[in-house]
Amino acid sequence: MYLSTNFVNKIKPLLFLLLIFPSFFWFLKFIKGNFGVNPIDNLMDELGQFSIQLLILTLLISSISKFKSLRSLQNIRRMIGLFTFYYVTLHFLTYIILDHFFNFNFIIKDVIKRPFITLGFISFILLIPLVITSTNYMIKKMTFIKWKRLHSLIYFIAPLAAIHYYLLKKADKSEPLIYLMIILFLLIWRIFQRLLRI
Repeated sequence: MYLSTNFVNKIKPLLFLLLIFPSFFWFLKFIKGNFGVNPIDNLMDELGQFSIQLLILTLLISSISKFKSLRSLQNIRRMIGLFTFYYVTLHFLTYIILDHFFNFNFIIKDVIKRPFITLGFISFILLIPLVITSTNYMIKKMTFIKWKRLHSLIYFIAPLAAIHYYLLKKADKSEPLIYLMIILFLLIWRIFQRLLRI
């Protein structure tokens, strides 16, 4: 099976709509008061979970696009990566604005005292340079080798995000554990690819 670049480019607009739709859906659901008894927490959960799912999808595409027949998937990897940051930012802003109303004194204490908040904050900060350097211009300016080295940070950020989610969950931790196992599998797979120079 060979996935053509032409086909991947054609589905980009549809993919964009599919990726942005959940944010509008959740926003409307929130303002209509249909997010249950803890609407802010539930909104943050939805945004956070979808962020991790997109992060995993980005890692998966990074690995499978190394195969010649699937190389065209590299054309959508950047879009998915940017949408990952988009949803992480919405998750972060929900915490800052809706949950704590810009009470930065409390937020700083929360970041210091609660490990899962600390990990989430670190993950968000580390994503910022990856987004800033995601353009073709920055790749040329940095040189591809330095750019690739910087973007390898994603393999550090992804486990942090999964652990953040694991520590957040108080009861059933099966979902964050599944995410963490998938991320570790993709990380090991990527290491093998590099060793085998795939």
